[in-house]
Amino acid sequence: MNYKDYIVSDHRVLLGKPVIKGTRLSEEMILRELGEGATTADLIAMYPHLDKESIQAVLQYS
Repeated sequence: MNYKDYIVSDHRVLLGKPVIKGTRLSEEMILRELGEGATTADLIAMYPHLDKESIQAVLQYS
């Protein structure tokens, strides 16, 4: 897996913070949710447009 397929940084979206491609969900927010005890299943339930691979890409990126 190449995280670059899932994570992008564009100065026009969230001031250039890394986000999941096609969303405004930042890598930072995903990591914070995981750190607070959310599981991959929890994140997918909260944000249905996320998938397991996107979350794995965030972990690989960090």
